[in-house]
Amino acid sequence: MSGKNKKQQFNDAFEIGLYIISAISFVYYTLEGVYAKSFQAALIVSVLLLIRGLVKWTKSKLFPAIRFSILFFITLTMMLANLFGLYDVIPYLDKAEHLLSGVILCFVGMLVLRRMIQSQRMTDFPTPIGIWFALFFSVAMAGCWEIFEFTTDRLFGLLSQNGSLIDTMVDIICGTVGAGGTALYLALKAESHPFSILSADDSAL
Repeated sequence: MSGKNKKQQFNDAFEIGLYIISAISFVYYTLEGVYAKSFQAALIVSVLLLIRGLVKWTKSKLFPAIRFSILFFITLTMMLANLFGLYDVIPYLDKAEHLLSGVILCFVGMLVLRRMIQSQRMTDFPTPIGIWFALFFSVAMAGCWEIFEFTTDRLFGLLSQNGSLIDTMVDIICGTVGAGGTALYLALKAESHPFSILSADDSAL
């Protein structure tokens, strides 16, 4: 069995596990009358199905690394933090979420560029430029998210940023660190598999 198939099988098992835990949680919290938790459990299933639908609709292909990152992000943010209320139990969970979002967005940037390259039938696009694009895409999205939080806080009196410039900057730094680490990972993979980064061959990712 190839390494790619093993990674995909692991991700399949990971996703099925999320479905099972969410279904059990939904039944349990519904019987207990904690309907807010029931909704959160149902939301996890909905998000998983939505991602599957979007991938199929756009005819995209999630290589193993980005799929694992997304599943882990859902586990961290939607299941551990919201469904099971572990924000106060796991130190710096919010910062870990921003760190992981930088990873995911870097992969998304690479995926967007790959789709453009394939649609334009570009065969000689420089891989280093692609990696830089993915890095800057992720960092830019981290900044855009903080702008969104700032706007909603001001308009609706929310406390997403805790009214703190330090909180905002640490969030952006965490996202940037995650993006930087992913860009380094992509660069190392590009050295050993030059065509796996920007081409349809995703066996190394």
